[in-house]
Amino acid sequence: MKLRLLAGLAALLALVAGPAAAQFTSVASPTGPVMAGPYVIVDAHTGETLLQSNAGAPWYPASLTKLMTIYIVFQELKAGRLTLQTPVPFSAHAASMPPAKLGLPVGQSITVEQALESLVAHSANDVAVALGERIGGSEPGFAQRMTRTAKQLGMTATTFDNANGLPDAGNVTTARDLVLLAMALMRDFPQYYGYFRTQDFMLGKRWVGPGVKFVHMYSPYADGLKTGFICASGFNLVGSAVRDGRRLIGVALGFRRADLRDEFLVRLFDQAYALKTGGARPKVWQLANDGGRPPVVFSQGECGMIRYDMPGDAVWLGTYATWAAARQIYERGQTELARMGAAHPGKEYILPVTVNRTTRQAAIIADLEPGVAEQLCADYRARKQFCEVKKPSDFAAPFAGFWR
Repeated sequence: MKLRLLAGLAALLALVAGPAAAQFTSVASPTGPVMAGPYVIVDAHTGETLLQSNAGAPWYPASLTKLMTIYIVFQELKAGRLTLQTPVPFSAHAASMPPAKLGLPVGQSITVEQALESLVAHSANDVAVALGERIGGSEPGFAQRMTRTAKQLGMTATTFDNANGLPDAGNVTTARDLVLLAMALMRDFPQYYGYFRTQDFMLGKRWVGPGVKFVHMYSPYADGLKTGFICASGFNLVGSAVRDGRRLIGVALGFRRADLRDEFLVRLFDQAYALKTGGARPKVWQLANDGGRPPVVFSQGECGMIRYDMPGDAVWLGTYATWAAARQIYERGQTELARMGAAHPGKEYILPVTVNRTTRQAAIIADLEPGVAEQLCADYRARKQFCEVKKPSDFAAPFAGFWR
């Protein structure tokens, strides 16, 4: 299994030397500009494209691949070839998948319903493969059906080589195509769409979750669908919401942080709902797919590193012996921000710093709006307490500048 993944990663990196600048856009955020990959917002009823950037650019789908796996499961349920209680056994191949996974032993089974819940709430790679083998006889055979189904749905730039979206140069899609898939899931299987609202569930005595955070962030409007990440693709999301009786579907691809992706899609939905277009903009199926190969968001060496990847300044409130001590200082800083009336509270960023084989934890409030970091530190210094403003460029491994 490890050899297979390494081969897939090598193929991705061989195809793309670095990110294709034309496939990325600088988008606004409350704390500064953020680099985004392709994105699109579409009216689910009419297909009108309300907002988009590079919607036809090729992208690695990562776990968004599982949307097609789920579509085919729904086909089988509707045709009566599966029921929600049909057992789905785990082969040695399925059990060998890396996390996220349920981790069940070879030969054990779950039901189709539990498998669907696992894909949405936990993005379980082993479950996707087990479903593919149950339906297609083998994962490669199932992937061929996935690609055929994509073509039938008008996803002209989409191909699949596996059931779960783990690194593979043969897994390619576009934001345009992903919207068509989401539309098809809602149109063709309204009786099953509720599974995309799954946030968690109990598998025996085991809690499985936590589901798609975007659904909570855009409550009460958002009601599903799916996130996805591999190093090459960055952080991706297909989401849907209903507001004032109108359903929109959104896709956001290629972000360097999951929270920046989710926050952007919330703002994009708000913007789209405020538009008055009169139906004059192109239908999503009228958008052209670009062809070519996807970029790589994170090289394999960069992917596992501690990174800041946020646009806003930070405040460093000292470095402490334990994570708990640093977290307590962070919380005090949050209280001060609330007292100041800061609209954007920043983000927790407890940074491990190692010097001479000793590791301490830096207490940092990250991604603050312009001027807020300076104001907070001025307040701290007036009380003779430690506080330093840090720019995003100050966060570079091995972070020795945060030792204190």
